[in-house]
Amino acid sequence: MTSTIAESNQPHPHTKHPVVFDEFFDMGLDESASPFLTPGSRKWSENLTLKTSILSAVLLILSFTLSLFPSTVPLSNLALIAVYVTVGIPPLIESIEDIISLEINIDVLMTIAAFSSVLIGSGMEGALLLVLFAISHAMEHAVAAKAKSAINSLTKLSPTTASVIESDGTLIERSVKDIPPGTKILVKAGSIVPLDGKVVEGTSSLNLVHLTGENLPVTKVPGDQIPSGGQNLEGALTIEVTHTSADSTLSKIIKLVTQAQEARPRLQRWFDKLSNTYASTIIFLAVTFALLMPYFLGIPFLSHEGSVYRALAFLIAASPCALIIAIPIAYLSAISVCAKNGILLKGGLTLDALASCNVFAFDKTGTLTTGKLQCLAIETLSPDEDSLKETALSVAYALERNAVHPIAEGIINYAKEQKAKLAKIDNFKSIPGYGLEATTLINNEEVSCSIGHVEFITEKLSDDHAAKIIKHTDSIKKQGDLVAVMLMGANVFIFHFEDTPRTLIKETLAEMKRIGKKRLLMLTGDHEESAKKIAREMNIDEYYANLRPEDKLQYVGKIAQKEGLAMIGDGINDAPALARATVGICMGQVGSTAAVDAADVILLQDNIEQLNWLAGKSLQTQTIVKQNLAIATGAILIASIPALAGIVPLWLAVILHEGGTVLVGLNALRLLSK
Repeated sequence: MTSTIAESNQPHPHTKHPVVFDEFFDMGLDESASPFLTPGSRKWSENLTLKTSILSAVLLILSFTLSLFPSTVPLSNLALIAVYVTVGIPPLIESIEDIISLEINIDVLMTIAAFSSVLIGSGMEGALLLVLFAISHAMEHAVAAKAKSAINSLTKLSPTTASVIESDGTLIERSVKDIPPGTKILVKAGSIVPLDGKVVEGTSSLNLVHLTGENLPVTKVPGDQIPSGGQNLEGALTIEVTHTSADSTLSKIIKLVTQAQEARPRLQRWFDKLSNTYASTIIFLAVTFALLMPYFLGIPFLSHEGSVYRALAFLIAASPCALIIAIPIAYLSAISVCAKNGILLKGGLTLDALASCNVFAFDKTGTLTTGKLQCLAIETLSPDEDSLKETALSVAYALERNAVHPIAEGIINYAKEQKAKLAKIDNFKSIPGYGLEATTLINNEEVSCSIGHVEFITEKLSDDHAAKIIKHTDSIKKQGDLVAVMLMGANVFIFHFEDTPRTLIKETLAEMKRIGKKRLLMLTGDHEESAKKIAREMNIDEYYANLRPEDKLQYVGKIAQKEGLAMIGDGINDAPALARATVGICMGQVGSTAAVDAADVILLQDNIEQLNWLAGKSLQTQTIVKQNLAIATGAILIASIPALAGIVPLWLAVILHEGGTVLVGLNALRLLSK
């Protein structure tokens, strides 16, 4: 058996089952999720970076307040030292390591500027730089943690153990990592299939909606292949494992999500390269000015008006204080107002990416539709049977009350709407994967009743009658509807179902096309007829059906390379595409855990009608960010160049520099308006 780590005292939310060593480290989780920690330690370690930055900000405010009174200056200095120790030592150590490895970045510049400020008597300004530096890193850490949680959630979707059937028929629970192909395992009713395999015994229906997008459960019989991650709804299945856990369907999807995340273009990469060049340039200029100004301007090296003093003043004034918060504060304002509208954004850069999207790709089941089947009507093929519709509905109501199935829910809701009476049935029997059987009394005569798949009913009919039913139901399916057939005595009844479109979705899509001139398309794992019907109803000109997760990923990746694409989905099968898209948007209530974690945007209330508002907010945010960058850059120029020339004293340069920070904040607050 693979070694496991025993969890201490209580399980952490991230680790609800024993964690395998390689599993934990492969997940790349935050250290607070480590099973080595006690519950008390986890509590302190969660969001540690953010807690430290907030503490340092409080200490800085305390230091500044105490410095206003001569009697408390020693305490002010003590609080200031605490700020440098709390948020200054970690970046100082990292900067020394970066310098040793000849990597000069904006972090090195910030650290040099902050600690150099002490040398010219401006320790308070240096501490402010360190505090802002820490807050920025805390926000980056939070976004990174969100991205890592996607792999963790995907891993938790499949059971970690399976019931292995021994040669003598006994069951032994074994780790899925230790089960080789060819092993027989038992999948009980209601359980999740732990490994890919082939059915060797038993018949049942599997719910694969989050794997394939098909909202109608699929019947599996001996000889059929079944994927890991599907839910067994009814009878027990014995399957022969065909793939190891590392090569299972879910593992492949995990790999797809990982590859998609790594392949995504990030504005942050460009900003990092720019910041590294900026930092190297400023440090080089500061050293150059300190060495050359005495020769060209005739000023001393070390006096109050000397070149070293001016160079350090330039280094501090040119430190990107306003630049560091120019982007985050704008995004935080936008994120806040989006949250009030029921939209969760994972990081502010998502808004910039969304502003560049000209293509919006939608999943069908659970996204454009609710994923719930609505019974439209009961149909008969003979006028003589119309008088029995009410009785048939009452019997179907009684039968489906005993089932857990989307069709059952649709019939029950329809019966309640029609105020149908509940028939009395006897000898109830469920045939897993096929349908239901029972007997009832009609006109004091016992009549057998069956409801379920077309094939389940037609095998009870004559060849001519069966052919007629199959032909008629096929024509219904081609129109995009789903069917269930009921046999009551010698009478056949056909129930029509459709996947219910979301409220206001048609109007939302029409508005997107009219105002935003967006290109809309649908990507679904559902069958062609159902996809065509929904696309026609939603006025979506372009759609692709019968797609596997890798197919969706291929379409999304191909389009996203050419132009910005936003993918809206909800299932496990959407997770790779959500991760690869320029922006992944997930339905929060019906969405699978994997899709929620892989997406950049979560519609908490499934409020897809907010897409137009969100697109508008992304454009406004992009404008504010550009304005903030201009303000921050102007503040640096206004503060640093006069300080270098000795025209303005350091304190005024700092005020001008920090004034840019205030303007950036006030400008960003405009995004809080709904």
